[in-house]
Order: sequence, then structure tokens, then C-alpha cells
Amino acid sequence: MLRLILAASIHIRLFLRVWMPSNILLDAIRTRNGLKWGIPAMLIAVPYFSVAYWCTTLIDAGGPGWLHLIVLVACWSGLKFMIMGPVSVILLAKTRLAEHRARRRQKRSPDEAEPRPFVAVRHGRTRRAPTGYEALPDHEHRPTYLGRGSGAYGA
Repeated sequence: MLRLILAASIHIRLFLRVWMPSNILLDAIRTRNGLKWGIPAMLIAVPYFSVAYWCTTLIDAGGPGWLHLIVLVACWSGLKFMIMGPVSVILLAKTRLAEHRARRRQKRSPDEAEPRPFVAVRHGRTRRAPTGYEALPDHEHRPTYLGRGSGAYGA
């Protein structure tokens, strides 16, 4: 039973994620060019909340019970648009800061354009930061599992 409920919820979420107009519009707002439309998009929450209110008045007047589902979806979509406004401002600020850093890095001279490797002194030994595909500095690779012969048991 639990597996059936989980599978149904996954399929419903996928359907709503792909086909709901609110999700399509929010995905467009989350792009770099769409971040500036986050605050005006908060106004789209008004029609969603008005639909929810209208459905609740129909339910109170003796309407069908399935309208509760429409109220739930409309309130959820309205809240998503209300939250997207401040979130888009934060994401836009972070993006512009990253772009500013990249422009500033490009303005430097070519020899300073490459980041300098981080050097740390530990136990009296100078160590450099990993570069390229190297996972650990100075090729200090050790086994990451606790199987036989890894030194996990003191052997």
C-alpha cells in the first residue's frame, strides 16, 4: 500500500511539475533573464487567491467537495508566487555579485588572472591546495573504505 501511495505521489508531482502553468512560469522566472520579473510576478498570486476564495464560497453554499482540491492547488500556487518575489531578489543579487567578480577577475593582468593556489602550513609542513583532478594535496590518497587491509583494525 505504501509503495502504491509513493508511486502515485511521484507521478502526480511529475505531472504537476511539467504541466501546471504556475510551475512553467516559475521556471522561467528562475532563469538569469527572468530574475528581474520576480517582484512583479508576486501579483499573479492575487488571481490564485481569488479563485481559492471563490471556490470556498461555492463550497459554503453547498457546492461539491472536490472544490477543496482546487482550493488547495490555488493556495499552493499563490504561496509559490508570493515567496518567489523575495527569493528572486536574493538570487539576482547573488548572480550580479558573481558577474561583478568575474568582470573584475578578467580586468586583472593575465598573470594574476589565474587563482593562486592555497598554501597551508600544518605540522611544520607547507601544503598546497589540490589542483586539476587531484583529490588530495601531495597525492595523500588513503583507502576510504573500512574493509580488510585498510588499516581500520590497526593492521
